[in-house]
Amino acid sequence: MTKKAVTASTSSSKLRAMPEGYREEHERDMVNRLRRIEGQVRGLVDMIEKGRTCEDIATQMSATRKAMDKAFYRMMTCSLLEAVQESQSEEDAIKEVERSARLLEKFA
Repeated sequence: MTKKAVTASTSSSKLRAMPEGYREEHERDMVNRLRRIEGQVRGLVDMIEKGRTCEDIATQMSATRKAMDKAFYRMMTCSLLEAVQESQSEEDAIKEVERSARLLEKFA
């Protein structure tokens, strides 16, 4: 099949579907990440109540913030994959990628 034929068939039909169970796996991963972050935040409160040093607390805050950032980027990846998968054409997929890039710029 030529490159033109591949492009034509891609743009006239739905793009490749995500693997079965992807969404459920992603949801479990996100819930687990957020529960770990929740534990980190509880640990921060405990550190403050026990009078730990500001430097220790700041270090833990930084780790918690990084964990939240990683969860955010993981969620954006899923959002992008779903948007592209649901696109009806290559042009729609490109628009979805551009929209996601704008969201990343806005929130990053």
